[in-house]
Amino acid sequence: MSAPPPRGDSSPERPYRIAVIGAGVAAPALESQAYDLGRALGEAGAVVITGGLGGVMAAAARGCREGGGTSVGLLPGGEATEGNDWTDLPLATGMGEGRNILVVRAAEAVVAVGGEWGTLSEIALARKIGRPVTLLGEPPVEGMALPVADSATAAATWALQAAKRGREGRQG
Repeated sequence: MSAPPPRGDSSPERPYRIAVIGAGVAAPALESQAYDLGRALGEAGAVVITGGLGGVMAAAARGCREGGGTSVGLLPGGEATEGNDWTDLPLATGMGEGRNILVVRAAEAVVAVGGEWGTLSEIALARKIGRPVTLLGEPPVEGMALPVADSATAAATWALQAAKRGREGRQG
């Protein structure tokens, strides 16, 4: 039996990979937005990538699962058991906050749902490596020159379109 040909990122069959980033301890309103975003992405067949812990990350993973999608959590510690109960594939990196680069590198587009310093670092890393980023909810700092989505549905649509443009070789 011969192996199938490699598909790579440009394959239309491979699901889009969208990172949802935000605080591990978040206000209920942000968790609600993250849940709705994860659900919309799951329903669209995207893979949701998070840091695998609580708050925004757990809410997005839960929404993704309930929307029929798959979520991946890139955990800071060395044990997969430290992840939230909603993440389908918890991957222990043992890298602490250094795992933030893995979260955004693994994604084709990034949505920041609120957040604090860790989220800000992920936004900076994503932009540094050319990943498109949009904001949903209260940004980690004011005055960021990034697109802002007015709803979870708009953020999901933006992220999926950005990922598609990236596969087609177009920016942002």
